Amino acid sequence: MSYTTIDNPELYFQTKAYTGTGSSHAVTLDGSEDMQPDWVWIKARSASRNHKLYDSVRGVTKTIGSNESDAEATVATSLTAFGSDGFTVSSDVSVNESSETFVAWNWKAGTSFTNDASATSVGTIDSTGSVSTDAGFSIVSFTGTGSAGTIKHGLSVAPSMVIIKNRDDGQSWRVGVTSIGFDKYLGLNGTGASTSSSGMFNNTAPTSSVFSVGTDGATNASGEKCIAYCFADVKGYSKIGSYTGNGNADGTFVYTGFKPAFILTKNTGSGHDWWVLDNKRDIYNATNGRLRASSNGAEDSAGNSHDFLSNGFKLRTGSSGDVNESGATMIYLAFAESPFVNSNGIPNNAR
Repeated sequence: MSYTTIDNPELYFQTKAYTGTGSSHAVTLDGSEDMQPDWVWIKARSASRNHKLYDSVRGVTKTIGSNESDAEATVATSLTAFGSDGFTVSSDVSVNESSETFVAWNWKAGTSFTNDASATSVGTIDSTGSVSTDAGFSIVSFTGTGSAGTIKHGLSVAPSMVIIKNRDDGQSWRVGVTSIGFDKYLGLNGTGASTSSSGMFNNTAPTSSVFSVGTDGATNASGEKCIAYCFADVKGYSKIGSYTGNGNADGTFVYTGFKPAFILTKNTGSGHDWWVLDNKRDIYNATNGRLRASSNGAEDSAGNSHDFLSNGFKLRTGSSGDVNESGATMIYLAFAESPFVNSNGIPNNAR
């Protein structure tokens, strides 16, 4: 029986908590393995500042915010390098204010690709990117055409979540998830409910080679550059899914097949924030350190929110509709600290 293909998730994902210095310095990841990140998502914990997202495909100093609809900005004093074991930040207060606390979530893709759609007959819109088929993650850059089309994602399996941002215009983020169907979308920078629209993903689920876009400017404006982050399930390492809340302090248990290191979650109904939880800001259960991907707010306590278990997570709050509203559907993206059982058949330890 195959339990996992990734015994050490820190080869592909690591969280780093750090304190700003106000001057240029290298932030070194402290996992058991050196990892050169391709996507770095930074958020100030101790102050209300916008989220800042960087990736190796767009290049250093190119920033977009998960809580903003703003176009991409170039900030010379922000993230200035992707290193072999972390990244370098300069003096920008959003990523390095002196004495302020920050958290960075880091993913590795690693293998570059370029696709000329007309030459390869893969998709209808050209794309470039970076991909890890082992980790089920790719970063894809493309220029919109204004006409419904398909784009190579580089994975060998169909992604279960696709997150797209128009880089050139003040358009909201669009998120497609298999568990609610690609005839609907969510907005990463908002609190709205899942909404039906053919314009975002052309009512079409991704395949093992391409994802689809419709005619909406948020995902496919003619002549405008877009960036997409694509995620597929990898047994023992990553999981994209949904669960139903019960509104009870003895909340829903969600099986992932691993001990979580990171969870991004959203109630698909209206008026609910995206929550981000991880295992480095809270090293013991319950996991309470809440940041909101859809808000610039500082970290606060979710109040006995989640237990991170050896094989999944359990809701411990009955009072928050964001993550445990009775009868509501929540979607989530989760990455592992360790697989429930490694490839040698050895189980991990609970927190």
